[in-house]
Amino acid sequence: MSTKTPTTTATADRPGLRDFYEDPAVPVASGGPRSLRQARMLAEALGPAAHGARTILDIGCGDGTAAATAAPLLPGHRLVGVDWSQDALRRARTRLPHTVRGELTDGGLPFRTESADAVLFSEVIEHLVDPDAALDEIRRVLRPGGHLMLSTPNLAAWYNRALLLAGVQPVFSEVSLRGIHGRPGTEVVGHLRLYTARALREFVAASGFEIVRLRGAPFHGVPRPARPLDRLVCAAPSAASILLLHARRPPAQGA
Repeated sequence: MSTKTPTTTATADRPGLRDFYEDPAVPVASGGPRSLRQARMLAEALGPAAHGARTILDIGCGDGTAAATAAPLLPGHRLVGVDWSQDALRRARTRLPHTVRGELTDGGLPFRTESADAVLFSEVIEHLVDPDAALDEIRRVLRPGGHLMLSTPNLAAWYNRALLLAGVQPVFSEVSLRGIHGRPGTEVVGHLRLYTARALREFVAASGFEIVRLRGAPFHGVPRPARPLDRLVCAAPSAASILLLHARRPPAQGA
């Protein structure tokens, strides 16, 4: 399940969601295996800082776990945590040297157009009321050729396929902010949207990005006996627990 907080003010228009995401009991930490795989993808895309220091925005940084995991693999680059939740930012400041409060809509992020080289967008999109506006804003702040590293739970994860066949609500999906109903698990994290691999590729491409690659990652909430299988299935991203998408803003023509 995602553990990120949303950065869109579409949630702020609904007091129930605002209160939900400012509740300190709502988890804001990122899963370790997913964060590490995503960090490796980003380090490979950016290269060493000897070729020029880059600015990386972790949008929806939560408690800063994803950026802190990436930092050792990105020495010399500048990591900035961005979140809408004040509570999440308080926790992120214990891990990150740079944090900024920002929203993806209603005035946009507090960054200049084409000012970032990369964006980490880790398990945020499934929380958003308006993901279209969010990707428009991310595209704005990215330089031409800039990288988007997006992760989100997979609606078509291998166990969800079996659960649906049995008439059980899929893992990661939620029908209430007050409790879990009709599916395994006990923790409510506020998922509003879910994607399959195909849907995610098509959505991000329609938002003006070039798809570079899609990889899978395991989910820390899988029961221990099934974890070896969950890691094995990552080789087939369309059935993996977590989708890791690397996209980029198209380079300027002639570049």
